[in-house]
Parts: sequence; C-alpha cells; structure tokens
Amino acid sequence: MEAVEMNSVSLKRPRSEDDVANADEIKRQKILEKSKAGNDSGESIETITEQPKDLKSEIIPNEESEEQEEEDLEDSDEDGDPESFADMMKHGLTESDVGITKFVSSHKGFSGILKERYSDFVVHEIGKDGRVSHLDDFSVPVDDEDPSEETFTVLSDEDKQRLEELQLFKNKETSVAIEVIEDTKEKRTIIHQAVKSLFPGLETKTEDRDGKKYIIAYHAAGKKALANPRKHSWPKSRGSYCHFILYKENKDTMDAINVLSKFLRVKPNIFSYMGTKDKRAITVQEIAVLRITAQRLAHLNKCLMNFKLGNFSYKNHPLKLGELQGNHFTVVLRNITGTDDQIEQAMHSLREIGFINYYGMQRFGTTAVPTYQIGRAILQNNWNEVMDLILKPRPGAEKGYLVKCREEWAKTKDPAAALKKLPVKRCVEGQLLRGLLKYGMKNIISAFGIIPRNNRLMYIHSYQSYVWNNMVSKRIEEYGLRAVPGDLILKGATAVHIEEGDVDNYTIHDVVMPLPGFDVIYPKHKIGEAYKEMLVTDNLDINNMRHKIRDYSLSGAYRKIIIRPQNVNWEVVAYDDPKIPLFTTDLDKLEGKPLPVLPTDGKFRALKMEFSLPPSTYATMAIREVLKMDTSIKNQTQLNTTWLR
Repeated sequence: MEAVEMNSVSLKRPRSEDDVANADEIKRQKILEKSKAGNDSGESIETITEQPKDLKSEIIPNEESEEQEEEDLEDSDEDGDPESFADMMKHGLTESDVGITKFVSSHKGFSGILKERYSDFVVHEIGKDGRVSHLDDFSVPVDDEDPSEETFTVLSDEDKQRLEELQLFKNKETSVAIEVIEDTKEKRTIIHQAVKSLFPGLETKTEDRDGKKYIIAYHAAGKKALANPRKHSWPKSRGSYCHFILYKENKDTMDAINVLSKFLRVKPNIFSYMGTKDKRAITVQEIAVLRITAQRLAHLNKCLMNFKLGNFSYKNHPLKLGELQGNHFTVVLRNITGTDDQIEQAMHSLREIGFINYYGMQRFGTTAVPTYQIGRAILQNNWNEVMDLILKPRPGAEKGYLVKCREEWAKTKDPAAALKKLPVKRCVEGQLLRGLLKYGMKNIISAFGIIPRNNRLMYIHSYQSYVWNNMVSKRIEEYGLRAVPGDLILKGATAVHIEEGDVDNYTIHDVVMPLPGFDVIYPKHKIGEAYKEMLVTDNLDINNMRHKIRDYSLSGAYRKIIIRPQNVNWEVVAYDDPKIPLFTTDLDKLEGKPLPVLPTDGKFRALKMEFSLPPSTYATMAIREVLKMDTSIKNQTQLNTTWLR
C-alpha cells in the first residue's frame, strides 16, 4: 500500500464576494465559538462545513455558576468588522499547519456537505460492555417510595422561586413559609415531600400562625447541604445513582448538564458521564446522577427543549471518564459529486484499510494563535510568552469586546483596564486577567492557575497532538503503510520495538507512535531522531519532559497510527428537499414518525454512512479520507462558500 499525498478538494464551488458578505455575520459568530477549546476527553466531533441555518453561537461551559447576563452577551451578535468572513479566516490554520498532510487511499476525492443540518450527524455512545446506547424507553422504574405525581404541581411558581432563592442563599431570609390552603394531613405531607425532593438541602416543619397552618422551609446544614444530596431520604434498597440515556440535539454535554442541574436545583458535579459529545449533532449517551429519582428526571421531559431523558435504572456506581468503548456514527454527506465507482472505492478503502488517526482541527483552535503555541510556551516555562499569546491582539475572527480588551492590554498592560472592556469575564482571557489582578504581573504562574485545570492542560495536550501529527506524516512518507523494523507496537500496555526477524508478523494496523513525554520510548529509525529534532527546534529536551509544575509534566502515551472503523455501512440516496431528514432518529422512532419518503431520482444525492470508532479518534478524519479534502475552516471559507445547486 502506498501513502497518497494530500490534494485539497473543494467541498463546494467558490462563490462571489457578494455571496460571502451576505452570510458573513452569522457564520462569523459560529467560528468565533469554535475557536475556543475543544473537548479534552478526545471524543471530538468536528464540523467540516457549516450552513447558516440552524446556527446558534455556542457558550463555553464553566465549572462555576453562570450568570444569565453573561450568557445573553455571549449569544448576542457583536458589532462586526466589515471585512468578509473569508478574509477574517485567512489567518486561521490549515491542515498542513498542524501536520495533517497524508492520505492512505488511492481513490479520487469528491465533494459533499457535512452537517448541512446538525441532524445529519448522529452519535451513539458505545458503553464499556460493548452495547450501543439508544433512547427507546420513557418508562420510569416503579418504586413505592417515590413521591406522588402531585408533588411536582403542588407548589406555585412563586413558592418555587422563593424556595430556590432560599436554597441558593440568594437573599437574607432564613426560612420560607408556605400557607396550606386546603389543610389536610395528606396535603401537608405532599408539600413536605415536594420541598424536600425538589430543593435538596432544605428541611421542613409545620407551624400554626394566626390559626393557619404553614409549612416552614429552612436550611438544615448550612451551605454544604446543597452540594451533598440528602442521604437520609434515599431508600437503602435502591442504588445511589440513577443512570439514564440523554438524547440531545445541538447542545454539548456540559451545556446539557448545566441545564439539567439548574432545572433540578443541584450542583453539576453530582452528574457523571463517560465522555463529552459535540454540540452540532444529535448525540445519545449514558449519564449517571447521584440520588435524583427517575421520576424527577422523567418530569423534565415536559419542560426541556432539545433534550429527552429515558432508559432509567438505579445502580450503585457512577460513570467514569474514558470507560466507554467508543462511539457509533451515522453521518449524511449531502450534495455529493462522486460517481458510484468513486464512492464504492472510498468506502471499501475506509472499511478495509482505514484512515490516519490524526488529531483533528478542533484540537488546535481556529484563530491566528493556535492552542499548541501556548502549550509549547508552557512547556518552555516561558510565562511571559504564555500571557502574551493569550492576551495580545490577533488578526481574524474575534468578538468585538475581545478585540477592545486586547487593544487595551497592548496599550496599557493594565489587567484592571483590560478587564473593564470585557463584559464576559469567564472566558480564558477574563480568567487570566482576573488572576493577574489578584497575583500581580510578577506571578503569572499563579495568575494562569486561575483558569480551570482542564483548560490549562488542553494547551499542552494540543502541543503533544501537534508533534504527533507531524511525526506520523513523516513516518508514512518515509516508510509507507507497512510495519518496519524499529517501529513500536503494544504488548499489553507496554510498547516494544519490532525486530528485523519479527517484521512479517505485524501490519501497519499494529504500529503505534508516542505522544512525547517522560514515560515513553521512541521508534528506532529515522522518526525517533525526527522527534528529537522537532523538540530541539522548539527549545525542548525530549529526555526531560518533567516540568517544575507537576500538572505540566508530560508522561506521554501511545496512539495507533491507522484506525480501521468497525461496522462500516453506506448507502447513496436521492432527495429533492435539502431540509428533509434522510433517516429516523431514536426520538423519531419513539414518537412513531415514519421513515422519510425519498424520490428514486431526486435533484441531489447524499451518502449515508455508518461506522464505529474507538475513543479519542476524530470522525472528521475518517470523513476526510473518504472525501479527500482539507477539513480546516480556513480552507473551506477560502475555496467554498455556496452550496452546490
């Protein structure tokens, strides 16, 4: 098998400058948000191309509580630069900038549109037992100890508002009194149950006041009560965790959990999951929550948009990041131009050979300052450079308030003045400025430490990914798609070199390459030296990847260079209406929606494809191999800006 050099293939025909300007503002907002950090878990699902419809600006989730005022600001359109969207993105990254340069297949590429609608991209999680997660049951486990349905309706909206403010310490009141209008023991019991189940951390008692009965709600254990759901109210015979399937549309996992926690009035950290899923897709995954009943969760189906919860069960354990076996993807590529032979060749190659397991573009950001550059500066212990890269003015797609903040920083180097230009303080820039304000300009390390740990580690993981991509391209260029002496393979969790006499026992699918770190070994051929040379160029020592700050010490890891997807299936379908769905989702099936009726000879053709991937692989890199195109936003906006007609 011979590796094939990458040739960029346009997804769509170029459009005029007038066309670019018309869709500029709405697309601008989408890319601004995509430029933020990707998923650290590695289960990234990236957007190859976006169409103006369906788009809403994304909010970067934060571990701390979020103010509605800031959410509104992030969702609002900023006053935009008049330059065209393509002009804004000319400073962004292309695949070759991050080492993505090779293909493994020899077929001729063709064009198509991915995620023309977010419903064209469906992800089903594969659990550690190998089962694919599906939403197919809304029923609630029967439990005699569950409160009655009236529990959810007995409190007025005003009562709920007052109780929530009490629960979250938003006012100076120490209790809330609820008058019992129809005074019976049964009615009082229902109100007691409603307060305790809907507002964890509050206790209740009954009091007589002026001849009337009142239920008094109050804090039982101070502020700690909110963080720890009540133990004594949970039946011992029931598992402590309610597991359920979360079906979500056009929301990322952390946003979804933040919404659920707000509706349930609990802290987000009582939820657990095996992996994060992308926003612009329909995704189905398992979630576990501590001591929240299935009944309460099911009740949310009546009031949540773009979410459905089901398949409830009680278990004694939470979920852990990384426990999953992977994800199953159902993808529609619309408006394809390939011949039937091209499509057959491409899909057979994907099934039989696979694709290069590159880290996708989402790993590196889309602005003029790639995340790997910040990671490199952290590893170099160059904290002034870290601060400068995050805060300095940068060309390209930026929100108006960020542009003003950066300009103020460049002019004054005053964190307080720059922070005043920033209405949304929970972005990385705002967090760093707050840190500089708190610790001073001479203690950048502590200031940077204010940024949540996962966000900080994202930068150095991005640098590792950048090195890995470049080295894998060099490896394939040098040795092609065969195992050679000096390559690395895994025996259990241990990496060993392939010896000359054993080379025929292995294929390219066995070969792994290291992410740089202090606990890995490197290939014993030219690529081992190439790793050292690349790090020397970056003023890093490959033999000393420990950092004086433990969090930033890289132990390294191994990653297969070729991934062969499992359960690969495909079908070409014709259609006339670009808005019509081309397959049924779990929710469609539950709601009894019929399969879409498609013409036998429509105006357009679409490729429906299904495949399963292990964790930490990028679906867009598989699709890139099929279409033979550059998946970077920069390339698409420069070359392709109207949909095929």
